[in-house]
Amino acid sequence: MKAPLPLLLLLGLALGAAAQPYAITFRLEGATDSMLYLGRHYRDQVQLLDSTRRTSKGSYLFQGRRAWPRGVYALVGQDRKTVVGDVAIDGSQRFTLTADAKLTPSTVKVKGSPANSRMFAYRAAMETAREESEALRQRRKDPALKAQAEKEEEAFIRRMTEYDRTARREGSGTLYFTLLDLLDDPEVPDSVQNKPVYFRDHFWDRLFPPQGTGHSAAVSTDELRYSHQFYSRMNYFFYGLLYYAPSDTICKEIDRLAARIGDDTALLRYVFDHIEPRYFRSTKNIGWDAVWCHLASQYYLQGRCPWASEGTLHNMRYNYDRLKQSLIGAHGQELWMADTNQSADPKDWVSSHRFPTRYVVLWFWDPDCHHCQEQSAELAALCDSLRSAPDPRLTVYAVGYEENVDKWKRYLREHHMPFVNVGGTNVNIDYQEAYNVHSAPTMIILNERRDIIMNKTLPVKNLMRFLDEYERQHP
Repeated sequence: MKAPLPLLLLLGLALGAAAQPYAITFRLEGATDSMLYLGRHYRDQVQLLDSTRRTSKGSYLFQGRRAWPRGVYALVGQDRKTVVGDVAIDGSQRFTLTADAKLTPSTVKVKGSPANSRMFAYRAAMETAREESEALRQRRKDPALKAQAEKEEEAFIRRMTEYDRTARREGSGTLYFTLLDLLDDPEVPDSVQNKPVYFRDHFWDRLFPPQGTGHSAAVSTDELRYSHQFYSRMNYFFYGLLYYAPSDTICKEIDRLAARIGDDTALLRYVFDHIEPRYFRSTKNIGWDAVWCHLASQYYLQGRCPWASEGTLHNMRYNYDRLKQSLIGAHGQELWMADTNQSADPKDWVSSHRFPTRYVVLWFWDPDCHHCQEQSAELAALCDSLRSAPDPRLTVYAVGYEENVDKWKRYLREHHMPFVNVGGTNVNIDYQEAYNVHSAPTMIILNERRDIIMNKTLPVKNLMRFLDEYERQHP
């Protein structure tokens, strides 16, 4: 017996619904994009996973037969770059989200997803709290309102602390609130003397419990790797807390974090692929080249980064062998170079090391470089001011970073350059490799033992201040 037509249609609709594990609808008032994308965060990029076109009713429906892993996903505009906002796929994969075109948390209404309801409610409360906090801060500036504003601020802090505690308890078990807890700042006891060091030492305790290796069981490796919150936390740790830290401190923190990650190669790669290129040949940050050398020698070249290709390791070994020669603390390689006479006889060349002054400033400059010209003029004025001192302290060994010797010599004739001026191709070693010189100007400072004490280009106005501080630390 044949089933009635309406029953067949109902069965077909039911089967069609069952074949769509996820169906997410966005109703965005004022949105004009003809297409939107759904993607997931991976460090500072978004990997696009799905797309949908705007319907005639102005909504956007993402649907498919394969369920998405739990995570916080990005809604991306039609330019494939602009992140409109984030949405949680956690628990329910069939829900509707109504909001303005910018997915502003205070405008969001969610149907069918408790995880999103709690996440957007929390974000809206935090936005309101920031506005209220700023208003109180402005009121404190007025002497007539300061006392009352401080009382209101105390009440505000108590209220928001209680709200935060309640929201996290109610959202417990969802990924968004789990990450909030795991990536929260450590609590610093009042009894601790050195609070910044304690904060840094315990920064990862919640996510990576110090008693063992590996991350908290509350999240998976992929949930961390595809989390913008973890990326932001990692970025803040290395380029916020550790930005001005000495290189040995940064290396120590890398080792501690790697030990906590343990055998989780995917997560270690996530971290190392981000930090390794930024520490490589940094031209601004003192000591970062030493951090890169540490990563290369202790991890990549020790076989602890199995994802690295043979070509990558070959290049790292090449760069490491050269960079390690120009690190702070290494002995500066002696240059013998022809002066303006351009003699081809090495007996006539001038050494970079054999001067009576305590310091030698190796100054690699290019006569066509405007910044080189400005800084060379300041350096010349500094040398002139020191010349009358009983102990001039430093000698400037200025290497003309210019293949056209005639142009270099002409510039020296036309400008006051009271340095030991050398240049050309008559030289004993490749100074670019020996001192990691890949741009001009480059300044290297050698002490009385001709060890490298600075391998980053200081502004000339800061040079004497640096030497004073060095002598204070090395009497």
